[in-house]
Amino acid sequence: MKQIFKALNMIRLCDRRAFWLRIVYVVIMNVLPLLNLYILKFLVDSVNTGEPSVIFGMEVNTFMWLGLFSFIFLLNRIVSVLNSVNNDIMSQRLVDYISERMQGQSAQLDMAYFDNPEYHDTYHRAQQEASYRPIQILNGFMGLLGSLISIVGIMVMLATASGWIIVVMVAAVVPSFVVRVIKARQIYAFRRGNTQNYRRTSYYTALLGGRDYAKEMRTFGLAPYFRERFVKIRKELVKDLIKISQRIGFYDSVCAVVETVALFMVTMFLIVSATEGNITTGSFVVLFEAFRRGQSSLSSLVSSITGLYDNRLFIGNLFEFLDLKPSIVNAPDAKPFPKTVQSVEFRDISFRYPKMERDVLSHFSMTARAGEVTQIEGENGFGKTTLLKLLLRLYDTDSGAVLIDGVDVRKYDLKGLRRGIGAIFQDYVRFYCTAEENIAFGDIDHYDHKRVEKVAEMAGVDQYIECLPKGYDTPLGRMFDGGEELSMGQWQRIALARQLYSDAPVLIFDEPTAWMDIPSRDRFYQTLEDLKKEKKVIILIKHV
Repeated sequence: MKQIFKALNMIRLCDRRAFWLRIVYVVIMNVLPLLNLYILKFLVDSVNTGEPSVIFGMEVNTFMWLGLFSFIFLLNRIVSVLNSVNNDIMSQRLVDYISERMQGQSAQLDMAYFDNPEYHDTYHRAQQEASYRPIQILNGFMGLLGSLISIVGIMVMLATASGWIIVVMVAAVVPSFVVRVIKARQIYAFRRGNTQNYRRTSYYTALLGGRDYAKEMRTFGLAPYFRERFVKIRKELVKDLIKISQRIGFYDSVCAVVETVALFMVTMFLIVSATEGNITTGSFVVLFEAFRRGQSSLSSLVSSITGLYDNRLFIGNLFEFLDLKPSIVNAPDAKPFPKTVQSVEFRDISFRYPKMERDVLSHFSMTARAGEVTQIEGENGFGKTTLLKLLLRLYDTDSGAVLIDGVDVRKYDLKGLRRGIGAIFQDYVRFYCTAEENIAFGDIDHYDHKRVEKVAEMAGVDQYIECLPKGYDTPLGRMFDGGEELSMGQWQRIALARQLYSDAPVLIFDEPTAWMDIPSRDRFYQTLEDLKKEKKVIILIKHV
């Protein structure tokens, strides 16, 4: 129950007014039908006898009962419409609220999580269910509340005829309750156990439909291969799900027989009672309808309870993800990052990525100083890019220390540290936003168009941007309407401009000229000479 109450509290926080309105609407929508069911008895008896009823000393004829019955019906329909609108509002607010929570959580977690398949399983389960599970819990809870109101009212009516009718009604629904709990447990266990298979099918779908993979998928004719793998996994998943569904379906059929027998027995009892004159025609109609609704309400109650149980299992995936904690955080007495930096030192550092059996770096030492270009050269797998990640504290060293002006980077304010280090990664990101935004992302909190133009010129991409249809306001890439595609070399120069826009005292270039032509490379190296004069710490990573 703890997970359910956590989910309900999350729903309440996303829109308190809509949450409490939903409860009020549910109570009204379940009380009004009971009132109309009670009025139906007097309406039928009035039609049957042709005489008015006396209520609280007042005579009420057939047409008055009909008017009252119709008014309550209309009132219930209006409340139902209001509840539907309120539910739509709450659903949208909830989707936005949970999306924001998940995005914020994902953004603060350490890079180490992304190297862990278990994290991807957790994220996949949370992402797949986050948009609908909480609202299903709310619907289940409201359904439970509504069913309880209906059942209490119906039991009061049925008790006027015979107490054993209530016993039969409740007993008939117990097998269905057991079957649905079993089904919820089996489906949850199946899906959790097959998380990686579901992730694989999502990955194959991305390969077959994603733009980034299209060239090689077509060049090497890989589509049939991945389609075959997708179909194979899906067939196995569907096969196992069908087995579960067929097994549960058989037991559901047995439950239906039990409920039908109960309906037959109670109806026979009411027919005999009406025939012998123990109850009026109106009472027969109302009691029969009450029993039928009672069965329906109990069935809804069972569905709500098992639905809450089912969703409790799945909502745990969302909370499991939201409960993950980053290990790379600010020290309690974090120091502000300096505006100028004299040196960056890697002192006897060793590091290996999570789940790996060998060190990427072992007892490595190096010092870079302001006003110089410090080159790091090595073969693939040497650990050059890893140095950049350690400097930015995307990871922490296993031993040794990374020092900036003699201070361990773990003692600096984390946000200030990353703002103070301008980096262009080998696998830089191509943001499908405007050219201006792509560059200004280097220091998004301090936007300056003139500064954007200046660094674009330094990166050698200014002339190309100015030739675009909307200049710096032109969207880049073909993801959205009006976008202009760039060559890999042009994208790399955009990434370089983004790094230069940061105006950080420490600049790290990871293979910055890999896609550049000779004139662009010459211009880049001239830019390095200009940056040296600004007394920045410059680290240039190159392959050999």
